[in-house]
Amino acid sequence: MTYESDERIRSSIQPDVFYLVRRMSFARRLDLMRRVRAIAPKLEFFQAGTSEQDKIDAGVLSAEIDDLYLEWGLQGIEGLEIDGVAATSRTLAERGPEELFREALLLVKAVCRLSEAEIKN
Repeated sequence: MTYESDERIRSSIQPDVFYLVRRMSFARRLDLMRRVRAIAPKLEFFQAGTSEQDKIDAGVLSAEIDDLYLEWGLQGIEGLEIDGVAATSRTLAERGPEELFREALLLVKAVCRLSEAEIKN
């Protein structure tokens, strides 16, 4: 048996772009859960709030979790240059096309398949 720990996925938005997404393993799941666990309780607190500041803080924390997922799960990008340099998960988030960022994020989350209970723990 041969097992590839990363999955190469073609972009549906830009067919010449491929994402290299980390597949889930026990250690990777544990690492991701630990990272998300540090932020998730704060997010729940602000989501329960009713003030405008609570909503803003919840939005910021939600975006931080998205950024964490992408940084954790997007191993590489093929076929995309940003400002003349091969794209990385960081440059995609910082300066890349938002539609490709969103697509990559959805793919990473689909591969992760963390349940709500795992995210809260």
